[in-house]
Amino acid sequence: MTDVHTETAMDRGTVWLTGAGLRPTRQRKALADLLVGDGRDRHVTAESLFDAAARAGEKVSLATVYNTLRAFCDAGLLREITVDGSKSYFDTNMSDHPHFYWEDDNRLSDAPAEQLEIARVPDAPEGAEIASVDVVIRLRRS
Repeated sequence: MTDVHTETAMDRGTVWLTGAGLRPTRQRKALADLLVGDGRDRHVTAESLFDAAARAGEKVSLATVYNTLRAFCDAGLLREITVDGSKSYFDTNMSDHPHFYWEDDNRLSDAPAEQLEIARVPDAPEGAEIASVDVVIRLRRS
């Protein structure tokens, strides 16, 4: 007998990949299942996804995880959020929304978009256009 949750999770990862025109290789599929298999949005780093893959018994190198996350971003499946210019988080929620960055535990979470108001954004310099505006609100426990 097949586990309905496992089957749904496996289908969700494949649909996610093929919908973006990506071939569902074994490694892409394994990482996609970890990212979207349960239907919840998440924020991951390459290292946290690598660790999750290892716990799930998947044999993938950290370099493969980095390359796969880059391919997912290029295909429009993930959004990369950079904190401190060096730490990248990958978000499965592709809607425009702000983030909280929890400095105490290096964690990124969604902030309520309906509470954010941006009245004006500076004009882009000549010859450039604004591609996106990322809002990261840094928090520390008081």
